[in-house]
Amino acid sequence: MTTALDLWPARATVDLDAITANVRALRERVGGAELMAVVKADAYGHGLLPSARAALSGGACALGAAQPTEALALRAAGIDAPVLTWLVAPGTDVTPLVAAGVEVAASAPWLLDAMATAARETGVPATVHLKADTGLGRNGARSLPVHAGDPRTDWSDLVDRAARLEAEGAVRVRGLFTHFAYADAPEHPTVRGQQEAFADAVAVAERAGLRPEVRHMANSAATLTTPGAAWDMVRPGLAVYGLSPVPDLASAEELGLRPAMRVTARVAVAKRVAAGEGVSYGHTYVTPAETTLVDVPLGYADGIPRHASGAAPVQVHGSRFTIAGRVCMDQFVVDVGDLPVEAGDEVVLFGAGDDGEPTAQDWADAAGTISYEIVTRFGPRVPRVHVGGGS
Repeated sequence: MTTALDLWPARATVDLDAITANVRALRERVGGAELMAVVKADAYGHGLLPSARAALSGGACALGAAQPTEALALRAAGIDAPVLTWLVAPGTDVTPLVAAGVEVAASAPWLLDAMATAARETGVPATVHLKADTGLGRNGARSLPVHAGDPRTDWSDLVDRAARLEAEGAVRVRGLFTHFAYADAPEHPTVRGQQEAFADAVAVAERAGLRPEVRHMANSAATLTTPGAAWDMVRPGLAVYGLSPVPDLASAEELGLRPAMRVTARVAVAKRVAAGEGVSYGHTYVTPAETTLVDVPLGYADGIPRHASGAAPVQVHGSRFTIAGRVCMDQFVVDVGDLPVEAGDEVVLFGAGDDGEPTAQDWADAAGTISYEIVTRFGPRVPRVHVGGGS
């Protein structure tokens, strides 16, 4: 039977053994703390279900999924480990989440009420984690007073509502958590400030009668650089896939991590051209001498950043080259000079770097972004091939 791999001249190969090993390495760093592997955004582009299973094999005790559909997909696949989801908007039917035993992050009383209603209807207690905004200014109940001298906060209102619903038996508060704003700069004063604010928020919840099983705030960067923020559980995401969340401080290799994704394509066209020929839209690149141009069938519709035009590196026959001219919707061009390249030859966009190939961090640097964006940009047009992990 013909598959996408037979039709599409590119692929992202994901090493599941690398994911498993990364989780083991991260667990060793946090001692007795539990580890939730974050598998949001299709496991950072690596494939939700295979990556989730690989992370669990490495010792993850729970999974984190931003969107409810991701959490339900994990349950539908038979994964019964604790799963937390944290982006639930008003109007969302939370009944399937409660019925499936998915844990939901609550930032406001309305969501607690919705969870309690679903629990009464299904006869299944709703499990929640309460999220405090300790300084990121994103989701989470504000844990710091807005007005000087006003002791009440959104957080205190949230924990009071949760305590009442827990006493009723409709809701179980399993966790309390928050998220860092500057974890990739561990010496920034907000890192200590948020730890102190979260400790205060935990104390407020305990005074309200809540006794959570897990308190957590450490993302990948904090897991690797701020051990004092581990609490009962850490929530690494990017590091699970072998990429450094603190590239200015340490590389993936220096952190004991192995990148799991390798993206390759086959040359669609190779041709000799004369000096002075313009390449791709706008002729932003002009050949300096007679040369060979190769056409690579991946473009911004697949996830190649257009702002990597003329900057991002690739490897062909063991040598590095830079994208020539603008990235197009479905393809880009590389000037390989006099290298004997033919249609069908492999082009490596990035990988672990073992053979000198570019890494996702190299692409991030070239595009002026972060490696998170590089690996998550690849859409469903690019087939994922999973190796290792029993695949």
